[in-house]
Amino acid sequence: MTHRGRFAPSPTGRLHLGNVRSALLGWLWARAAGGEFWLRIEDLDPDRSKPEFTDGIFEDLEWLGLTWDGPVWKQSERSQLYADALKTLAAKGLAYQCWCSRAEVARAASAPHVGEDGPVYPGTCRNGATPKPGRAPSWRFVTNPEVTRFHDALCGEVSQDVSRDVGDFVIQRIDGVASYQLAVVVDDALAGITHVLRGEDLLNSTPRQLLLQRALGHSQPEYAHVPLMLGADGKRLAKRDGPSTVAGLRELGWAPERVIGELAGSCGLNDGSPIRAAELVPGFSLSQVRR
Repeated sequence: MTHRGRFAPSPTGRLHLGNVRSALLGWLWARAAGGEFWLRIEDLDPDRSKPEFTDGIFEDLEWLGLTWDGPVWKQSERSQLYADALKTLAAKGLAYQCWCSRAEVARAASAPHVGEDGPVYPGTCRNGATPKPGRAPSWRFVTNPEVTRFHDALCGEVSQDVSRDVGDFVIQRIDGVASYQLAVVVDDALAGITHVLRGEDLLNSTPRQLLLQRALGHSQPEYAHVPLMLGADGKRLAKRDGPSTVAGLRELGWAPERVIGELAGSCGLNDGSPIRAAELVPGFSLSQVRR
């Protein structure tokens, strides 16, 4: 099987070093295996996604020497595919309309506890609910008590009971837009993605995506979740942090080799000396990556 990885940024700001480190490691993983590396633009947030930020993603990756293969998919152009997946799940009895607001979920007396993503949904609408005038429904995926397990190439064995820790999760928002969880599963499957490397902040999402993959009959990629990059204040980098963005460093006079060298050094691939991305490909292995 051909190794096919991907980088899937959201065009809501300029790429920061944490984004690019994930891109670099995913690119090295694919290139060292003689495989492909695809680029996808996850622009499902219409209020924050901007064309200029998409252009910036292309510019930054090209400047750093991180080339990609295949077509560049934009999620905003793929809504019908997500709608078709939702219909499939609904026909299997695995998706239902939910009329609850976030506030109602938060104050539901039957909510078992608060999970990593907020209050666990108590299943209020699972067995049917009366539509509420003036309010559009979301759609939720049916979860059942079971422990979902997978092996992560960097984090090791990971397990989660989604029903207990998250509950029936949203797969289409009230505005009719597919959720991240559903869109990423559909796109990875249709693109034939075999290896997914991304930030550790998405580790908790993976069990939900495994459940959706199984329900839709898709294969499971191999996963690797890398630690987040932190700033001097100990907080994770954000796209608003100008000096921590690729564009900001370029404006300060940094060369692409210096950026790549710093990123490689931060995860143990070299001593931080300037280097081209292509020079890191020979002999690269995820086992080199320092956690």
